[in-house]
Amino acid sequence: MSVVVVFLVPGVHLLDLAGPAQVFSTAADFGHPYRLVYVADQTPVSTAQGLPLVARLDWPEMGPDDLIVIPGWQAVTLADTPHIDAASLQILRDHHASGGTVASVCAGAEALGQAGLLDGRHCTTHHDVQDELALRYPRAVVVRDVLFTADDRVITSAGIASGIDMALHLVATRHGTAVAAQIARDMVVYARRNGHEPQCSAMLRHRSHLDDTVHRAQNLIDARFDQPLPLPTMASAVGVSERTLTRLFSRATGLTPLRYQHTLRLERAQHLISHGATIDAAARSVGFEDPRMLRRLRARMGYVQ
Repeated sequence: MSVVVVFLVPGVHLLDLAGPAQVFSTAADFGHPYRLVYVADQTPVSTAQGLPLVARLDWPEMGPDDLIVIPGWQAVTLADTPHIDAASLQILRDHHASGGTVASVCAGAEALGQAGLLDGRHCTTHHDVQDELALRYPRAVVVRDVLFTADDRVITSAGIASGIDMALHLVATRHGTAVAAQIARDMVVYARRNGHEPQCSAMLRHRSHLDDTVHRAQNLIDARFDQPLPLPTMASAVGVSERTLTRLFSRATGLTPLRYQHTLRLERAQHLISHGATIDAAARSVGFEDPRMLRRLRARMGYVQ
């Protein structure tokens, strides 16, 4: 079971908190075990919307598969951020150093900045404080006007509802895009909002079209991306010819069905590699019989070999 620790700062925005929490709670309902734990430096925790929250003061034991999420809070500027204990900032650093993932919504990026986790990494936050974040942390690479960024297990999102997009991305990289799409449908949210091209999941990048035939083909690939999927099999499953499927798929996504499958495989392989898997092991796990194919795809996308 993976633990998702939600770190609450006074003045927390309820939707910053509830959006990601709902994603992981729904994932647990679908058989992907997540345990949500709410931690704060002091309790009860005031919220921007006036509803007080009760959180625990002690942090649970965490491993590399666990996640810390920091929702944003109400503040005119990041400089107005409520005090965050040095011990909590050290826990953020230690968790990331041990292979864990940390994520923020909106002003939550400030906590990651105080912990030194934005230095040298791409990050984002709400558009109202993007410039301030760049000034406060000049070693960070602030990416403006995107929904979220992902850089070396440091995930940041723009704020409010974009925390849902970020959480769906994390689910997609861990469990596949079909699971993320299932969660999005259950939550009745739009699962295909585009983020920044190099930094969001394939589910978000290549689903912003209205072709139902292509969506059905993508659903099939999403569920079986690590298995052989001959074009005739896919075409038959969605009720069109091979030529028609290739034409519709390319027009809607900019990719052939095979390249889309390879994109999913590469994304999942990168997640495994970032958590310590070798390239050969990651290649086998995602369905490549020859690891050289994964190496070529990674080189094409600019990943360090």
